[in-house]
Amino acid sequence: MTNEIVENQELIAQSVRDLSERLIRPNIRQWDDTQHFPIELFKQLGEQGLMGMLVPVEYGGSGLGYQEYVTAIVELSRVDGSIGLSMAAHNSLCTNHILLFGNDTQKETYLPRLATGEWLGAWGLTEPNTGSDAGNMRTTAIQDNEGNWLLNGAKNFITHGKSGTIAVVIARTGEPNAARNATAFVVERGTPGFSGGRKEDKLGMRASETTEMLFQDCRIHDSQRLGAVGDGFVQSLKVLDGGRISIAALSLGIAYGAYDAALAYAKEREQFGQPIATFQGVSFKLADMATAIEAAKLLTYQAATLKDAGKSVTKESAMAKLFASETAVSVANEAVQIFGGYGYTKDFPVEKFYRDAKLCTIGEGTSEIQKVVISRQILK
Repeated sequence: MTNEIVENQELIAQSVRDLSERLIRPNIRQWDDTQHFPIELFKQLGEQGLMGMLVPVEYGGSGLGYQEYVTAIVELSRVDGSIGLSMAAHNSLCTNHILLFGNDTQKETYLPRLATGEWLGAWGLTEPNTGSDAGNMRTTAIQDNEGNWLLNGAKNFITHGKSGTIAVVIARTGEPNAARNATAFVVERGTPGFSGGRKEDKLGMRASETTEMLFQDCRIHDSQRLGAVGDGFVQSLKVLDGGRISIAALSLGIAYGAYDAALAYAKEREQFGQPIATFQGVSFKLADMATAIEAAKLLTYQAATLKDAGKSVTKESAMAKLFASETAVSVANEAVQIFGGYGYTKDFPVEKFYRDAKLCTIGEGTSEIQKVVISRQILK
């Protein structure tokens, strides 16, 4: 790692910490209780360069790499995982898909608005009845005699599915389960036939909007197609390689947040005349938490380093996502245990980390799917 990258990471970490303390921490409880999605906050994140971190400078982005990007997600998620999740989904899914597979016109049209936070992006792959079986998706795109495409179907569990200004949508353009049967499209909000559906009432990550996206005879021009017909699923797998690094970073931030709170509490809380941190039962928990977090950090930054070097990260990103997400859940669980009864109340921060952490083992591929990806790579 070069000195320049290290300096960038330190500057980004401090900048995001300051921003989080000022704009996010005072609102955590209200946003969580009411499931308020603070869309105005993401415009402010855009002004700080956080909404286009991977986008080249010529398209209005920050022109940074995955190591700096991971650092920003970690620091946001250390305070509120919901904000880290939305920032990550915007950067690594919608924006990155256009960056990787858009033509020059598409990049020039969309990337500057996404990178500055003027526009918010969504990405639609998951469907109500297919889940991990994306090759059997029901949302279809049929081309008419004039070359336009007609989209019909529904996507669910979509971050920014209602508030996103544009969405990258993967639709089936061939027979179910056939090879190369999906194609990606950019669909702008306001296009007739495109609407947001039901908003999910979630266990955690409640300040990050998760909704359906609905398409009913939604007609789009062929110029909205990303890449070749039939390349949509292959593109999605490449996008998800980077997306899994994002979720690993999100998990790492949540784990840090829960650990920081538990460590501080264990030093302050006294029982039998001494801080509970002096008792082996508590100190060993903290030791295990710190060790697991360090291992998750190394896996996550290894994947980010390989990604920046232009190398394949399919195995490494899946490993990082698997280990970091499970670590977030276990660390948050132990943090609640260290807090005891107080950890089960909303007056202390660890109950929210506990709720938020679970999504990390589900979103962008469950832990079980990560094991499928890893096993296929190691058995090649």
